[in-house]
Amino acid sequence: MVWGAANPVGKPTEAETPLRSVQIDGQVVMKIVKHCSEQAPTLVTGQLLGLDIGATLEVTDCFPFPNQDAAAAEGEEDDGANYQLEMMRCLREINVDNNTVGWYQSTYLGSYYTEELIETFLAYQENIKRCVCVVYDPTKSASVGTFGLKALRLTDRFLEIHRAGEFTFEKIADKSLSWADIVCEVPIRIANSALLSAMFGELTRSVASEEKHGVTQSDADRLAVSSAPFLEKSLEFLSECMDDLAAEQQKVAHYQRFLSKQQSQQAQWLTKRKAENAQRRAQGLEPLPEEEDPSNPAHKPSAEPSRLEGFLIANQVNEYCTQIQATATASLRKLTLVAGSQGCGDVVPAVDSKA
Repeated sequence: MVWGAANPVGKPTEAETPLRSVQIDGQVVMKIVKHCSEQAPTLVTGQLLGLDIGATLEVTDCFPFPNQDAAAAEGEEDDGANYQLEMMRCLREINVDNNTVGWYQSTYLGSYYTEELIETFLAYQENIKRCVCVVYDPTKSASVGTFGLKALRLTDRFLEIHRAGEFTFEKIADKSLSWADIVCEVPIRIANSALLSAMFGELTRSVASEEKHGVTQSDADRLAVSSAPFLEKSLEFLSECMDDLAAEQQKVAHYQRFLSKQQSQQAQWLTKRKAENAQRRAQGLEPLPEEEDPSNPAHKPSAEPSRLEGFLIANQVNEYCTQIQATATASLRKLTLVAGSQGCGDVVPAVDSKA
């Protein structure tokens, strides 16, 4: 992509083209999984490299960031930046794609809706208009058997409100922004080269020819119903999020009560001042100013709480509810299948996934 090149008339630029999918090379996926799984439960991050072509963001390479201790010296941030620049320079010298398209990070049980995520997105989008964050959950993959890989990006509506200023009630109402309009998920497509796909096909055929029985150990592992620890932790985190959401709602309710009381005091003050000025005019005196007095406590503006934290908590609650529903539904279906295969009389009723 050449910066500053002329754009044909009528053809949208890449910044105007909506991002519809993220294409990740299979080798990049293996690197991300290996880094996040080996360092678990420690949360790690890394850089994504690739190309931004049309409606697809291609991720062709990645490299991990060095782990930083929370109690590290202040110079660790500069060392991390120098490390990234040195890695980019080395990759450029060996003719590897070195264009930054975002970053990846690990998470624990889907706990990634934080203000740090939003701040990192905003820092990246100062120079990269269409960056993504690839989130991988090694715990979910190991406990539930679901490949917990997601690609996230900020919505244009949220960016428009955030760039305009504070995240206030008035601006949210004007743009009709809800908690679900902050971060959106982008579909991921894993791509492999033709030679690698041919090798996988050959390996699959050779393994199938060597198997004497139709059921393998991996097939039996899919019937494992021991998802209680995952569900227990997810419910625990969900309970904590609900407490945090209730605290945020109390802040908003307190502000609204305070604002209503302040407006009532201002109206009373203005009515009293108008009556006083009417008496002064009748006495031939100069009327007093009816503008708001900043020194008056009733006229002192109060700081409006930001709705961003509440919206992020609502997103996190929705994420926990979604994964709890998916895990519980899959577990009940496994129990039904296992009970039927063992010839049990009491069969667990099937659960509708739309319930």
